[in-house]
Amino acid sequence: MENGYVILGIVALLFLSMYGYAYASVAFEKIQEKKALKLELKKEQLRLEDKAIKQKVRDEKMSQLNKRSEEIRLELEKLEQKKTQKEVKRLKIS
Repeated sequence: MENGYVILGIVALLFLSMYGYAYASVAFEKIQEKKALKLELKKEQLRLEDKAIKQKVRDEKMSQLNKRSEEIRLELEKLEQKKTQKEVKRLKIS
């Protein structure tokens, strides 16, 4: 009878090890999926941060361009006014 318990224990151990092996592969797969998802989310976050930084740089450059354009426009207006003043003086002298 004692050998029966040993055999029963061995069979139970066999079934437990089979269940453990099957469950371990499923659990390992889930862990890998979670790691892959975390990695993907981190990559996405880094991409969005990089995109925001690049947009900020573009906005700064655009602001500088607009500022310079406004300065040029004002300078051209001043030159145009000086030109008209010279013409008026020339006409008054003539």
